[in-house]
Amino acid sequence: MSSADSKVVYRTCSLCEACCGLAIRVESGHVTEVRPDEDDVFSHGYVCPKGIAMGEIQEDPDRVRKPLRRTPSGDFEEISWDEAMATVAERLAAVQSKYGHDAVGVYYGNPIIHNHGALSLRKALLDVLKTHNVFSAGSQDTSPRFATSYYLFGGSLVTPVADLDRATYFLCIGANPLVSNGSALTAPNMRARLRAIQERGGKVVVVDPRRTETARFADEHVAIRPGGDAAFLLAMVRVLVDRGLLDDDFIAASTTGWDDVSRRIADLDVAAASELCGVDSATIERLAVELVEADAGVAYSRVGTCNNRYGTLASYATDLLNIVAGRLGRVGGWMFPTPAFDSTLITRMPGSDGHARWHSRVRGLPETLGDLPAACLAEEIETEGAGQIRAMLTFAGNPILSTPNGRRLAAAFESLEFMVSIDLYVNETTRYADIILPSAWTLKDDHVDLLVAAFAVRDFARWSPPVLELEDGERSDWQILLDLIKRLGGGPSGRPVVDSILGVAERFGYEFNPTKLAGYLLRLGPHGDRFMPWSDGLNLDKLKAAPHGIDLGPLRPGLARLQHRDGRVRLAPEPIMKAFDELMVELRSSSPTDEVLLIGRRELRTCNSWIHNAPSMVSGRERCLLYVHPEDAERAGVADGAEARLESKVHSGAVRVHVTDEMRPGVVSLPHGWGHATAAPWQSIAGARPGVSANDWTDDQDVELVVGQSILNGVPVRLNAMH
Repeated sequence: MSSADSKVVYRTCSLCEACCGLAIRVESGHVTEVRPDEDDVFSHGYVCPKGIAMGEIQEDPDRVRKPLRRTPSGDFEEISWDEAMATVAERLAAVQSKYGHDAVGVYYGNPIIHNHGALSLRKALLDVLKTHNVFSAGSQDTSPRFATSYYLFGGSLVTPVADLDRATYFLCIGANPLVSNGSALTAPNMRARLRAIQERGGKVVVVDPRRTETARFADEHVAIRPGGDAAFLLAMVRVLVDRGLLDDDFIAASTTGWDDVSRRIADLDVAAASELCGVDSATIERLAVELVEADAGVAYSRVGTCNNRYGTLASYATDLLNIVAGRLGRVGGWMFPTPAFDSTLITRMPGSDGHARWHSRVRGLPETLGDLPAACLAEEIETEGAGQIRAMLTFAGNPILSTPNGRRLAAAFESLEFMVSIDLYVNETTRYADIILPSAWTLKDDHVDLLVAAFAVRDFARWSPPVLELEDGERSDWQILLDLIKRLGGGPSGRPVVDSILGVAERFGYEFNPTKLAGYLLRLGPHGDRFMPWSDGLNLDKLKAAPHGIDLGPLRPGLARLQHRDGRVRLAPEPIMKAFDELMVELRSSSPTDEVLLIGRRELRTCNSWIHNAPSMVSGRERCLLYVHPEDAERAGVADGAEARLESKVHSGAVRVHVTDEMRPGVVSLPHGWGHATAAPWQSIAGARPGVSANDWTDDQDVELVVGQSILNGVPVRLNAMH
């Protein structure tokens, strides 16, 4: 084989938030090897098994390669791109013409945040559709974080992260970063980063109902009751108040609203909070003191704290604890990244960011950053009247597995007049689509970290070239979206920050390109050259000349990223204070029950629901198991390895049990993203080990207080032996 047939391409892994660098070998147009990039400036030779599996996904024979049309029998047949796109545009336009703009619903899956081309056209698509019925995977686990950042810091994407590389005390609540590599905390090789904290003489504490992989590595594990995170964190703030350990100077100089908050804190009883969260008062007090007295302490919380009734309040309480301890914007504390591609240039534009600007039609649930809670998607399809969803567009998403009560949503999708899905696979959701539009996928596009780097523990920038060339008949995601936008009568210049640039470009006949748009954001960003050729700042040419990326240094101290005009943190936003008051009522009136509570679980070889058709991701031991504490197993009469019946308000079904003392008694855990039986005809590997969908047991009518997000952690269930 000649050297011309073989090459190595350096590439960012776009499967999760860690942004690891890969070295991908290509021979004769096929991926033959994927390994870590030892010279990558951010990941330094680390990669998890998901990244290594990218070649398997690219070469997967079960992937959809040409547009498909569903037949009356429920199977699919190939059609041309022109016929497919014409059908989609015609049917969507007809539905909106007959029923109004809101009759078309849109659902975006998680992969969009790793896809700068699709992100660049998201607003343009929604502008031409003019629908309020927009949903996303983010409304399942991130809306509490977005809303908290919007109210406190002035922008949904202005989010502080733990400065892990300089911290000496890391309090991790409701997160498992050794498996996730960080969520809203972009940090490859988390094990090495946490070990470095310990080697500096510091301490790692994990608060979680399960003794997770991170908890086993930590110096201390605290087994909290699901849903108790907000009470736990606010009780820690109360301890700091009582002991005079607040940073009063920082609070006075950098915040507003502390008086409103402190009155509520003064009414919070630590003993009552202890009873609710299941952590004894002495431990709460000790951890609060340890955090504030550490040289560089920081608290971090994520999905486990978001997916319960007080999810936004718990996200807020994490910020509040760091703020009153004087850790916001300080080295080793709770710091703001300074991303090269500054996504806040977009969200700062009028109408681009917010919360509760409109509400869902049936239950009145609020939008967050433009998305309604996915918990209300089924009812918006089922309920007749003006604004009823009659057609759906899904993009790289599988809501039947990732949203609550998926069986109800499946029935709702089956009732639609029309559905189109942009996706790689026929899966549990896209099997209901009338048309499936297949993307050529990420390895055939160039890539920049347009959004995820805004959550990185160290500032960096990369541009990744395409690994493979587009073949005839293949289209990138952004090309599919742009074609659809144009057929619906729109154009690509819906991006507010560059309206004038793209408008001029279009008038002179230049074609839209998302990487050019990213280049504008880079040049206008905090590290950019500001279109001055003599500047030392960044532009795309400089990134392209650095195949392993450019290191931009550690996080910068200070509060320069705040978007409020007065430059202060607003501590007492009304929606969050209302949730605080509701928690106070519960603390005074409720008592813990002995019901069993179901929580989720993240797996290293899982990327939500969509990579289980890669053989290496499902090889070895069975992973879709219900983890049960020995006491609960004995009480229910179930044995390790046996099937048991799990019942909730909305579902009853069989699940295989793994008995383990890593669970807190009274808590059971089932991983999300499984349940592939209905997609087995189209996904041979996933279908052979289908598992069950954890979200079948979750109640779509039970939602979080502020943003209306699904309650996926702390779901009341009953566990019984099979009869």
